[in-house]
Amino acid sequence: MTTPRVPLRELFLRFLAIGAVSFGGGMIAYQKVLLIDRKKWLTRDEFMAALAISQALPGLNSVNLAILAGDRLRGLPGALAAMLGLVLPGACFLLAAAMLYAQGQDHEVGRLLLGAVAAVASGVLAGVTAALGAEQFRSARSVALITATFVLTSVVKLALLEVLLLMVPLAIYLYRPRP
Repeated sequence: MTTPRVPLRELFLRFLAIGAVSFGGGMIAYQKVLLIDRKKWLTRDEFMAALAISQALPGLNSVNLAILAGDRLRGLPGALAAMLGLVLPGACFLLAAAMLYAQGQDHEVGRLLLGAVAAVASGVLAGVTAALGAEQFRSARSVALITATFVLTSVVKLALLEVLLLMVPLAIYLYRPRP
């Protein structure tokens, strides 16, 4: 598949829209819809590869994914356009919230609203995980790896690096080519 020539302005504006309407893990859901479903700028395999790389890199997965997708579509200028578009709305919101907080505007209603947004973002992320991982949930090996990773991060509370150091070699061994 040939990579489409996406105008930088469109790349910036599309990621700006995602950054303006989503929080946290929900951004990945919007990126999937944009990059695969609506614009068909990436194939599902290209998206999944970029998502896997973005999760292994330090920083926010959604920002890493935007950078990788922008780079794939337009090189360094595309990476910058996608990244700036994605983070600009959140940065402006955070700056405004910090200014209000510094002025003593810490309200219970604000905390409740942020809690509600976090709950919705968690639900969206769970939905995207189920949709993107549907194929992996059919394999007993994959379900075992998913479950072990979940337990190590959520129950045992190991750091991400520790989980990766344990799970990546195991996954490579389980999925190694066989004669």
